[in-house]
Amino acid sequence: MLRLTRVWLLWRRPPAAGVPAKNLGLRKVASGVSPPGSASPRALNIFDRDLKRKQKNWAARQPEPRKFDYLKEEVGSRIADRVYDIARDFPLALDLGCGRGYIAQHLNKETVGKFFQADIAENALKNTLETEIPTVSVLADEEFLPFRENTFDLVVSSLSLHWVNDLPRALEQIHYVLKPDGVFLGAMFGGDTLYELRCSLQLAETEREGGFSPHVSPFTAVNDLGHLLGRAGFNTLTVDTDEIQVNYPGMFELMEDLQEMYRNEDGSVPATYQIYYMIGWKYHDSQARPAERGSATVSFGELGKINSLMSQEKKSQ
Repeated sequence: MLRLTRVWLLWRRPPAAGVPAKNLGLRKVASGVSPPGSASPRALNIFDRDLKRKQKNWAARQPEPRKFDYLKEEVGSRIADRVYDIARDFPLALDLGCGRGYIAQHLNKETVGKFFQADIAENALKNTLETEIPTVSVLADEEFLPFRENTFDLVVSSLSLHWVNDLPRALEQIHYVLKPDGVFLGAMFGGDTLYELRCSLQLAETEREGGFSPHVSPFTAVNDLGHLLGRAGFNTLTVDTDEIQVNYPGMFELMEDLQEMYRNEDGSVPATYQIYYMIGWKYHDSQARPAERGSATVSFGELGKINSLMSQEKKSQ
């Protein structure tokens, strides 16, 4: 069962100065993967990146990884749809936190000429899904990108940015490696993700303990995404949100009392995943710019009369 809700939010920021392009390639670093224990000095380290790498490597080694990849597959296909909505081709693209390549499999070589697939888990890179696009696998951390400035025409990222400790830094690095007029398309978990499970845990713990502790990692607010993208240098921003509801046949993994708190009529237990999709462009002189403030010739109050205004304008010509 799939329930879909979509909300659009738009931001525009003043154009920034263009940046001259440099040669393609990697920055002169030994590896894009941070050493164990390293972190951005300005970040609050909520996630253990070394542990996250081990988790992803373990998941990629399972005999049937696709059995549990349905959500990643779905979000990857929706990001690919958004790439197709842009009427241009991308000679060089980067999939940041690619996992097993959930986006590339839905794209074709007419749209993307070459794909760099970067992830912190080497086992995921060794077991990527088939695609007709020529690919290059790069072992790299989303927080420490090893690429030079102005390298890629397109950067995509599906759900991996949720687990970075310094999201502003990660977005700044994505902007850094994009060419002028390049575009970033990303997806992250929204704040209403797994609200059924979180409410169940809170009610159960409050009843038994008199209070509750967080059992799910924190989420980014949708309004903050626009500000973070603008702060990183992106312009012509778009953020929209989907809700994907999955109904599980049972709750063997959870306690029986949690199942009784949130149960569908058919006995299944719902889990809702809210997904934020974001699009941001790196500035280029050729991009359309917002009109100057006060230059409008029609007020919002007159939009309801737009048809009559247009007919009057035609008569006067």
